[in-house]
Amino acid sequence: MSTPVLPRRADGATLACLFVLSLLILPARLAVAGLPLSLTPAEILALSLGVVWVCAQMVSTTGVAKGGNPVRTALFVYGMLLLAVYGYTTYLYLPSDELNLADHTLVLYLGYASLLLVMCDGMGTRERLDFVLKAVVIGGTFAAIVALLQFRLDFDLTEYMRIPGLRHSSVEEVPTVISRSDLRRVAGTLGHPIEFGALSAMLLPLAAHLGFQARSRGEAAARWWICAAVIAAGLMFSVSRTAVLGLAGAGLILLVGWSNRRRLVTLGAFLVFLGVMKVLTPGLIGTFYNLFAGAGEDSSVIYRTHDYPFAMREFAKSPIFGRGLGTWYPFKHQVFDNQYLLSLVETGLVGVLGFVGVIVCGIVVALRVRRMSTDPNVRNLGLTIAACLVIPLLGAATFDLLSFPGITSVLFLLVGAAGALMRFERRDQRDRTVISSFHEPADLSRSLIAVTGNGHGRARSESS
Repeated sequence: MSTPVLPRRADGATLACLFVLSLLILPARLAVAGLPLSLTPAEILALSLGVVWVCAQMVSTTGVAKGGNPVRTALFVYGMLLLAVYGYTTYLYLPSDELNLADHTLVLYLGYASLLLVMCDGMGTRERLDFVLKAVVIGGTFAAIVALLQFRLDFDLTEYMRIPGLRHSSVEEVPTVISRSDLRRVAGTLGHPIEFGALSAMLLPLAAHLGFQARSRGEAAARWWICAAVIAAGLMFSVSRTAVLGLAGAGLILLVGWSNRRRLVTLGAFLVFLGVMKVLTPGLIGTFYNLFAGAGEDSSVIYRTHDYPFAMREFAKSPIFGRGLGTWYPFKHQVFDNQYLLSLVETGLVGVLGFVGVIVCGIVVALRVRRMSTDPNVRNLGLTIAACLVIPLLGAATFDLLSFPGITSVLFLLVGAAGALMRFERRDQRDRTVISSFHEPADLSRSLIAVTGNGHGRARSESS
């Protein structure tokens, strides 16, 4: 009689998937009604993850990991730096509107930290981590499908996605479809085309990893390659320099780490994809070319660079702790399309160093897992996560990345995934060490038993 299969108990991966789907499927403009703060369902779920993580750390029966992890250490340092910035700036005078924004931004960062901790400690196995990454790719594919409808049919599905209990947040003045060179720049379910393009660049390597992993395991890989094609098309429909620069940086990391065969296959698929896009959307490839060829005279590039002296003057007023987390906002202050400049003004040097430190820690940990592991799929996942985390490092120089919760959440999620991979690899190495330590005494005991048994046999034969 076969043993009945017990239903799987919900764990950190289940909660993380609910967060991911609410983040990428629900329009970014929808916030929960009736709250004093403008919070989306995904942000409330992220805060709930923090409560679950704290409760799980108090008991030992949930299977949640405890103990040191480089990612957790980096997050702790970053969190302490942000609290120092918040304490210093709120101790001084802040206008009521900026003080409210500082409180709201701190709540959002608490949600990001909660997501990272649940990803780092709440995944029981690599299969559960893969489960979350699959949900991320599926959610990104849905957002890309919405973008496809916006770009090709001028049909915005998000306008019809109205859910009871949710209202439009304050960012509804920002359109989801923006014109550029007679083309529509689309945002899918995200808040802005630049955010959508950068996020698509981050998710494309993950979709490719799932396709390669499925093929190596003898599983159906077509679904993940379809997801990769749809996400790549969404990236193109964003008509964003940031997306292309980010994907180029990630692609360079991947090409260095991949085998020659995988490089050739990927480059061939890339050329075919560009050919298909040129046929289906005439003028799109030329628009991207002009974005870079005429970058020196492009108004958006000039706007991004002309405000450097002004940002440095604001930074000089409080270079260590800044003027306050989230206090430099549009409609009151000049917009900085550069997260590094914005962070220098808002959080000073300590905030910029903490932000960069968290991302760099995730990259280093992912690459370290790649060196430690002998499993090709784990090695490729470590390389993929490192490549994905290069994109926000580059993108932060071209737009105010931390002002967009979608890509910021995925950034912290992937850093947490790097921490989980490190934990799994360390556990596997400990298990291998324990097993090898047991093997040697076992072999020695078997040898002693054999010698002792032969001696007893000889004694019995001699006495007889």
